[in-house]
Amino acid sequence: MNRGNILTVDGATKTFGGLVAVRDVSFDVAEGELLGLIGPNGSGKTTMMNLISGALKPSAGTIRLDGRVISGRPAHEIARRGVARTFQLVRVLPGLSVRENVVAGAVFGHLRHWGTEADTLAETLLAQVGLEGRGSAPVSTLTYIDQKRLELARALACNPRLLLLDEWLAGLNPSELRIGMSLIRDLRNEGRTIVMVEHVMDAIRSLCDRCVVMSSGSKIAEGEVHAVLSQPDVIEAYLGVEDA
Repeated sequence: MNRGNILTVDGATKTFGGLVAVRDVSFDVAEGELLGLIGPNGSGKTTMMNLISGALKPSAGTIRLDGRVISGRPAHEIARRGVARTFQLVRVLPGLSVRENVVAGAVFGHLRHWGTEADTLAETLLAQVGLEGRGSAPVSTLTYIDQKRLELARALACNPRLLLLDEWLAGLNPSELRIGMSLIRDLRNEGRTIVMVEHVMDAIRSLCDRCVVMSSGSKIAEGEVHAVLSQPDVIEAYLGVEDA
């Protein structure tokens, strides 16, 4: 069965003065798909995530969610239309409890929940990400991976149409990495639509349906993961000419 596209990126470009961070990038993401967005450091991946989520406005091009233009819209409006994200550097709300952090996502997200309904949803999501029973704890008591789990639960509380994971697996030790990959796999199996920026190639190979490869701000490859990762220009982008 063909799945419709939730996200359409058409010619997205972002410049900062004379620097072109993203250059004429286009791709689609189908409903229920897990797309890997990969490339070497400085290739424009996080800038692309910022363009989709509204943290940055594109200099040119159009981004659509469910066929509606979202490019150039404020981040809070894009969130309410159904885009949620985690960040490369974990961002939690330190003055709130663990549960209150998740409730914030429920209140301000795509499908808004309030009061007891929001609290119940928060506890359900905390259990799903491995933080069951920690709702009343201060955020300051959480380890690094638990802060990542909390940020993910907060994003899920928005009940997003599209979930953006920006290097969510970065900095995890091997056992934490296995747990993190299993959690993302579960989200995929739920039918979530996910765009994942990641340097952990084991995760890209085992989790993603397709991948888009960026280098120096441009898209250099797109397609099925194993085929794309074997392309000479992709290998060169990661390893350099001498090692490719």
